[in-house]
Amino acid sequence: MNLLLLANDYFTWSADPVAFSLGPLEPRWYGILFACSFLVGFWLTRKMFLHADRDPEEVDQLLTYVLIATVVGARLGHVLFYDPGFYLRYPAEILKIWHGGLASHGAAIGIIIAMYLFTKKFRDMSFLWLADRVVVVVAIAGAFIRTGNFMNSEIVGQPTELAWGVIFTRVDMIPRHPTQLYEALLCILVFGILWKVYHAYKKNPPEGSLFALFLATLFSGRFLLEFTKMEQAAFAADWVFNMGQWLSIPLIAIGLWLMIKKVNWTQSPAVESQNN
Repeated sequence: MNLLLLANDYFTWSADPVAFSLGPLEPRWYGILFACSFLVGFWLTRKMFLHADRDPEEVDQLLTYVLIATVVGARLGHVLFYDPGFYLRYPAEILKIWHGGLASHGAAIGIIIAMYLFTKKFRDMSFLWLADRVVVVVAIAGAFIRTGNFMNSEIVGQPTELAWGVIFTRVDMIPRHPTQLYEALLCILVFGILWKVYHAYKKNPPEGSLFALFLATLFSGRFLLEFTKMEQAAFAADWVFNMGQWLSIPLIAIGLWLMIKKVNWTQSPAVESQNN
């Protein structure tokens, strides 16, 4: 069936990436949603630190670590995993982050490194304890960021004849999977699971439990959703799995290993803190 002939039967998306103009300023939806993800993340992290009777001032420093790690990790991830040839030819382009090109797997690696460094500074805080709280925030932040990708009409899906296919007019007139929204919904689902487990253990889950669940569930979902997505690394076009899937496999494996070997799921829920 010719997808072009069916274009009028599908939802058409032609949103301007610029949210509004204010003189020379033109804030973009992606930037606004990215900022919102950190504001919500700051609020949630502060709340979880208070539950554990931690100094909320620590969250300010943690936010700096995570923000830098997210941007640097996501950018380097894109450079190394998706288009290394281009950046080897034009290394100055690596710094031009406003041209686009951020990889979520790179951000994940960057955040893991940042958490490790943070716990070296605060030695009374274990890596897994911190990771359990940070991944709750990362999950909901992912929903904001993927919505930003949708507003930008980027990271589009494979052509589809399904009723919910979307025509991204900034790309072409072919109905495609709205993979950005699939991933946003996945992030919301993972956040819901983590938040439920967090409260099931009276806000003191077994160390490593939420981190393990996050890695296993989010990246398993990501692995499956990659089948609906256009390949972003041209050199991987003929591979059995695409780049996003190969990068997800080790993270899934780490999550499953933690769940089976490291997490004490029989831990009794602790007495809930008075800080709510």
